[in-house]
Amino acid sequence: MIQALIFDFDGLILDTETPEVLVWQDIYKEHGFELPVEEWSKTVGGYGLSDFDPAHHLSRLSSGRLDPVSLRARYRLEADSIIRRNPILPGVMDLIHAAQAQGLKVAIGSSSPHSWVDSHTQRLNIYHHFDHIVCQDDVPPGRTKPHPDIYLKALEKLNVDNTEAIVFEDSPNGVLASQRAGVFVVAVPNPLTAKMNVQGDLTVNSLADVSLQDLSTAIFRLRPTG
Repeated sequence: MIQALIFDFDGLILDTETPEVLVWQDIYKEHGFELPVEEWSKTVGGYGLSDFDPAHHLSRLSSGRLDPVSLRARYRLEADSIIRRNPILPGVMDLIHAAQAQGLKVAIGSSSPHSWVDSHTQRLNIYHHFDHIVCQDDVPPGRTKPHPDIYLKALEKLNVDNTEAIVFEDSPNGVLASQRAGVFVVAVPNPLTAKMNVQGDLTVNSLADVSLQDLSTAIFRLRPTG
């Protein structure tokens, strides 16, 4: 019996990841270099697969001519400008409304800090829809995704077992975190993570393609009772 839905934030509720990689690509090209997208992609959703830092990498490529602090400040300014124009991704609010209509709890589990997730959900006027928001601030340092800690903490706050929740993720780090927490995970790859062959217990192109009934059926097939 499903009691809760847990959503990743970046790339799942709001596409923050495509603007970020596009801005870094533009900055790299401006200085005559190419962003190693495959390495960057490994950091999406958490730093379990790579500790790649594009600002430091580009600074090294320029033999120190470019300052990492200035590069990062420019990237953040330009990426944020794009992100703030992006809408909530399709299907997200339909699932949240359907869950709440059926008495299910709803949470966010994100490797980003509260300062990022809380401010965006408040700006988008959806903060009040979530019973809990669990972020990197809520787990020990170095224990964000792909470690299971964020999802285990979300389960604890929601007071549900791992078999009573569904996680929605877009990245390999996030899917692995959910699997390690023992939670059924729906993978929804975005244009960036789709190139990484992200696969969950169920994989869809968009949350607009699934309903709560679809999810219940998929879980029953994977975890039959009796």
